[in-house]
Amino acid sequence: MALRFFIKQWLMPPGILFLLLLAAWWLRARRPRLAALCFAVGLAGLWLMSLPLVMQQTARVLETEPPLAVTDWAGLASQADAIVVLGAGRERGDPAWGGSDQPTATALERMRFAARLAKASGLPVLTSGGLHYGSPPSEAQLMADCLREDFGVEVKWREEASRTTWENAQLSAKVLQPLGIRRVVVVTQAWHMQRSRWSFEQAGFEVVPAPVGFLGRDHARPFAGLLPESRALWQSGQLLNEGVGLVGYRLFY
Repeated sequence: MALRFFIKQWLMPPGILFLLLLAAWWLRARRPRLAALCFAVGLAGLWLMSLPLVMQQTARVLETEPPLAVTDWAGLASQADAIVVLGAGRERGDPAWGGSDQPTATALERMRFAARLAKASGLPVLTSGGLHYGSPPSEAQLMADCLREDFGVEVKWREEASRTTWENAQLSAKVLQPLGIRRVVVVTQAWHMQRSRWSFEQAGFEVVPAPVGFLGRDHARPFAGLLPESRALWQSGQLLNEGVGLVGYRLFY
């Protein structure tokens, strides 16, 4: 797992762009033209990734599923039999919480939305997410605890072994489908919903998409979003990773 993470971080932006800049420095004397090309591509890639406008336009390509209308929340029980919330990582050992691991801000955004949907519809909830590099508790357990303690929603099932979106779907199927549950509301980020819906449909589910956290809307930054920003750089990295994953899933699964 650690090796896979290491390789992925260097092959995906911004890691690959930093490698191009290092290659430019290393080749500057022997291959000046190639060095100039590596430098230009590396620097341009980092600059484009850091622009809120570019991030927004990239998100619009991935965010193909429309949001659930608020007026439809109460009627979800006629369309699905359960709500599935996908994990989104954890923050390790937060001292503010006595040193215990906590769900990330992205996971909290998903949980908040899932809690609203569960309260409006009465549907039971499954949380999906495995261990973080082998360290307990699972993401599913962290989310279940948070949903109960912070949002007043009891989680009925926990899928605690998945490490990828594909495994979220396959392992959730092993929990729910023997119970006759094949229609699910899937809660995840809007830019992650294409891959999530496809994965759950491949696992035999009928999916009601419940995307949250849209990034393709008006970014509201000054200067038309053409000034570099660290937050946009991080968001662009998430979007590029998602785009590669979307293509890779269709090729390998």
